[in-house]
Amino acid sequence: MTKSIKAGRPSFRSRLQFEELISNLSARFIRLPPDEVDREIESALHRLLDFFKADRCGLLQVGQNEKFVYVSHVAYAEGIRQVPSKLNLAGLFPWSYELNVERGESVIIRSLSDLPPEARLDRQSFSEMGVRSSLAIPLQVVSGTRHIIALQSLREEQAWPEQYVPRLLTLGDIFVSALERKQAEEKLREAYAEIKQLKDRLEAENIYLWQEIEMAQGFDDIVGRSDALKYVLYRVGQFAPTDTTILITGETGTGKGLIARAIHSLSKRKNKPMIHVNCAALPANLIESELFGREKGAFTGAQEKQIGRFELAHQGTIFLDEVGELPLELQPKLLRVLEDGAFERLGSPHTIKVNMRVIASTNRNLDEDVMNGRFRKDLYYRLNVLPITVPPLRQRRDDIPLLVEYFVKKLNKKYGKHISSVPQDVINSLQSYLWPGNVRELENVIERAVITSCDSSLKIREKIEATLPFHQEAASRSLEVTERAHILKVLQETGWKIEGPKGAALILGINPSTLRTRMKKLGIHRPTPS
Repeated sequence: MTKSIKAGRPSFRSRLQFEELISNLSARFIRLPPDEVDREIESALHRLLDFFKADRCGLLQVGQNEKFVYVSHVAYAEGIRQVPSKLNLAGLFPWSYELNVERGESVIIRSLSDLPPEARLDRQSFSEMGVRSSLAIPLQVVSGTRHIIALQSLREEQAWPEQYVPRLLTLGDIFVSALERKQAEEKLREAYAEIKQLKDRLEAENIYLWQEIEMAQGFDDIVGRSDALKYVLYRVGQFAPTDTTILITGETGTGKGLIARAIHSLSKRKNKPMIHVNCAALPANLIESELFGREKGAFTGAQEKQIGRFELAHQGTIFLDEVGELPLELQPKLLRVLEDGAFERLGSPHTIKVNMRVIASTNRNLDEDVMNGRFRKDLYYRLNVLPITVPPLRQRRDDIPLLVEYFVKKLNKKYGKHISSVPQDVINSLQSYLWPGNVRELENVIERAVITSCDSSLKIREKIEATLPFHQEAASRSLEVTERAHILKVLQETGWKIEGPKGAALILGINPSTLRTRMKKLGIHRPTPS
């Protein structure tokens, strides 16, 4: 139905021209590619604007609550001011709203003076917007969304012939159908893109997870009952449930990677992957693209897009092994990821946001690296929120018999051996060695012994005298005791003041951060006031 306020009647010539216009416009939407729909609708609105000699012509979309309309496409005559992209239809034009939206009727207004008394608020709103004549046609409802095609005249009153309404309604429905096809195509493209992204991610995760499986073969469990190891596991239990960054320090071969996996397996992210990055093993010229990914063509030889390790770790954990080896020029980008969870792939201006837990490890003295300018201070502080120090094997000698038993059982299975006993003299010899290569070195020694042993008893045929004899280690410990006593004495004399003109660091002739590191290593803590 149509609500007409004194509508005129067109001439035969005008009707013929209008039919030709509608036919031409409708034909342009046949097999129209989705990416051309918006441009073609706006072009058609301009053609309608010219035919009716109107000032505004728009396609409106009624909002979900049906109180507001959104101007999705619009054409203006020269010199005509634009309308807001969102209008309160029910509040500004209640009479038109009831007819257009609630009843589904077209409204033709030739002159504002012809509006009925109940349209008082509509007349006021039209007047404030400068509208003198208006035509509004509600279109068919598609996928639950209502649309209206509207024409307005601001400079003079218009006679909108009712005979044009059915053909305008047909054209408007063609507009809406084209928009529906476009939206369906876009959703399909998004779905394909998401599927491809998930496929790429799963393939990349599969590669890294297989690498993780291969790396984990030597660490099926944490072995040991020494007090030093128990303290580490206590810290793991404390820190794992949080999402805070952890820095694991310790000598080479102490099992820092094993501790990192234990933290991940006890965290709330345990069902997501832990992506392992060996910062020391990545090629210097590829490390940035490995960590942050790259777009195709980002540099010579980049033949395809690559997802970086940080992106793979989204919702999971990333383990930055030997983070102290990271090049200085790449450290600011790592700092940004830690602070904002954001980065860009190489060759892309688009920022990627990630949510992951960061665990880092190093066998370097990062305090010294910071002082010598080899490592950024702000990055060090960002990494060293929750520190864990894995003790060397020489500080957990009581665990050596358990480790030997563990390795023998594993290697028996690997090599088809049946070694069932380890002589006490072998254990004594192993416990007297300082193990500069730590657990990894111990495993290598046991593997060679298992291979060369010919009966059920483990025989170690190589010399494993300590690189520093046991008595030298005792002397080293004695030196540490002397150093600890001296530092403690100076701290007590300075009232535990470390920095400044009268601080302990100046008296001892060392950097304040170095002094703090030595205090931590020697177990020196400021006494609590009584």
